[in-house]
Formats: sequence, C-alpha cells, structure tokens
Amino acid sequence: MVEFKNIPFDTILQTTELSIGYKSRRKVHKVVMSDLNLSIFRGEMICLIGPNGVGKSTLIRTISGMQPAIEGETYIENIPLNDENLRQLSRMISVVLTDRINPGHFTVFDMVAMGRHPHTNWFGSLAAQDIGAIETALKQVGMLPFSDQPFENLSDGERQRVMIARALSQDCPLILLDEPTAHLDLPNRVEIMKLLRSLARKTNKSILISTHELDLALQTADRVWLMTEERGVITGTPEDLVLSGEFEHAFHNQSFDFEINSGTFKVVYEQNKFVKLKGDNVRVFWTRRALERHGYRISDEAPFEVIVNGKDWLVVRGTERVVCNTIWEVLNSLIA
Repeated sequence: MVEFKNIPFDTILQTTELSIGYKSRRKVHKVVMSDLNLSIFRGEMICLIGPNGVGKSTLIRTISGMQPAIEGETYIENIPLNDENLRQLSRMISVVLTDRINPGHFTVFDMVAMGRHPHTNWFGSLAAQDIGAIETALKQVGMLPFSDQPFENLSDGERQRVMIARALSQDCPLILLDEPTAHLDLPNRVEIMKLLRSLARKTNKSILISTHELDLALQTADRVWLMTEERGVITGTPEDLVLSGEFEHAFHNQSFDFEINSGTFKVVYEQNKFVKLKGDNVRVFWTRRALERHGYRISDEAPFEVIVNGKDWLVVRGTERVVCNTIWEVLNSLIA
C-alpha cells in the first residue's frame, strides 16, 4: 500500500485576516469582504471567480498593492506588502490589467522592455541580461518573430500575449491578471488560458487570474478562489467545489442551471409543450437542445414523438410519419 505524505508547498502569497474595501476622506470604511486567509503556492495557477459586483477587482487591487487594505496583512514570499516601496514591490508582483493600451508607435520589443524597468539603472538602459530576459519572455508566449512589429498593428490576442510577456520579463514570483480574456474571441480565450497554465508550470511562477470565464476556469485552474457574498472566498480544486455544491450555489440563477454531470451551464427556457425523444447517440443530444430551446419538454407521455435514426429523424404524430433530414425540418414538422 502506497503511503502519501504531506508535500511542503512553497507559499508565494499569504493573506491573514485581510479586509478589503474603500476608505473615504472622512475615514469611513466601506468593507467589501473581511477575514480573508488566502494562499498561493509556487508554480500554481489560480482562477478568482464569482458573481458580478462581489469584489474580485477590489481583491486583486488590494493584494497587488494598488489599493490599501482596510485591515490585515498580505505577504509576498513572507515579506509584508505594506513594508515595500514601489520599486521593491515591482520586483515581486507584476500586474496585467483589462484596460486596452494605445502606446502609440511602440514596437512589440519596446512594450515588453517596459517590464524590465525595476531592474534597469536610473537611465533605463538595457543591459545584455535585460535584452535576454525580453527575448526569453517573447519566446515563451510565441511572439519573438513579432519583436520589430508595431504593437498597434497586432490583433487583440497577439496584444494580450505581448502584455503577458511584459509581465514575464519583469521576473516576479507572482503575476496577477484581471480579466485577461475580456476582449478576445473564443479560440483566443482558450489559447490564453492554456498559455497561462503552461507558463505557471514552465516558469515556476504563481499566476492569479480574475475571470468571468467559468467553463475555462473549471478546466484549467489548479485551484479556484470562489468569491461569494455569503461565505467570503471559498478555495479548492474546481472538482471539489463542483462536487460540494459550492459552485452551483454561487451561480444559481433562474435563467440558467449548472449541470454537475458535464460541468457546464445550461440556459433555462420556458417549456409548455411536450414531445417524446428516442435514440442513443450524439444526434439525440443536439436534437434535445434544439427542442428545449423551442419550448419542448421531453416526456414519455407526449402526443408527438421524434425518433433519431442513423442519418435522419422520424417525426410521429398519431398515424402521420414524417422523415426529416435536418433538425430544422423536425422543428417545422412539429409546428405544422
């Protein structure tokens, strides 16, 4: 029998009794969330998710030092965050924000070179090691061949890769990203999330991502910080949070359901019509989706029946039998 032992994780970030929120000029505090005890380990990718308005961006800004905490402490490699000056902090945390950047006529190399600012001299001159770090970062995100191209000519997906390269060139143990896929189409969203997961492994850096990409977070994160109004931040692997019901509870909505068997969200439609559905292959799944979207509930007591055959559909209405070649024809046959 194999004996499993506790693995001593290398903690990069630790918060103790952290309260986040806002301070007014009158010293009145608006606390968004309190008593947060969170940690990030080296080489780990964490996705911070939660309903809109729950405080995800506030948490990111607080643990990055961009916004003061109400109470509590944040430690980066056991060093208190509030004891660091800006230059020291910039060697510990790199941040990639959602905002679109218009840097003028800067090249891709110029953009990534900005990440080396904490390591250069007072004149900002790039030494050989700086140039090497820039080229390595560009290579890691697949953008080295674009080094001399104007940043403004890049696609949104390419621009995001460059911004990630800039964070990598900063050579910090912790990288924070706020909605890194916000302006991207689906293929680029998937590629960016896969890239970030791969970078956490290959560079041994810790990566924290605030995201609304729930499906991708479930598939790519090592752990999830699930931010809720009722219970604060709940942490665990995506699978643990799904099986415990925490994920479904946090995103409960009358407009959609979370399907625990598939780990996906399903839009809920008003269903006031009934139809039988028979078949046992992939075509049945997509037929069911189309029928439910058009207000049909699948029931063995329904007056109509749809039978999915090899390459066609048979719609049975009493003694009438109609063969359809597409789901579109099925839907129109049921309406007729």
